[in-house]
Amino acid sequence: MRKSGVLLALMTTTVLTGCYHYPVPAPCPAIAQAPAISVTVAREYAAQVGTLNLKACQGGVCKESGVELFPGSDSIDQGCTPDGVCSATASPNGTRIGHLMLDNLTEEPIALTATGTAPDGSALPQRSLEFRPRGAYPFGEQCGRFITASVTLDANGLRQSDAE
Repeated sequence: MRKSGVLLALMTTTVLTGCYHYPVPAPCPAIAQAPAISVTVAREYAAQVGTLNLKACQGGVCKESGVELFPGSDSIDQGCTPDGVCSATASPNGTRIGHLMLDNLTEEPIALTATGTAPDGSALPQRSLEFRPRGAYPFGEQCGRFITASVTLDANGLRQSDAE
């Protein structure tokens, strides 16, 4: 009887210990971050831009390329159904957006220069900006730091975009 009592106590301890629920961290999204500078051409200036070229220098490495511009849009919330399915739609907002892909993106300052042409082929004024990309943990610290570099181009020049 003594052996079965010890065995029962050992099994109970093992089962209770094995069933303890440790905090499980929230899952991270399976997405990768693109090392890119995002540019938005403001609605009021978009019609004046035919082509856009960006040159970015960070940490002694420069990258220059023409930027393909696409129509920008705003997300319009369409609400959720009672079963929890939510949706949104895109609505054109008159901006144009593009990206300059880099080999690497860090939080070091970036020297950015924008040049281009108007639709009639005339040169746009050269615009320059030095700014520091922003780092954040949008999915929690367990998912890693995301670094973003976003600028807006308008008739007054380049400026760092508001925090995303």
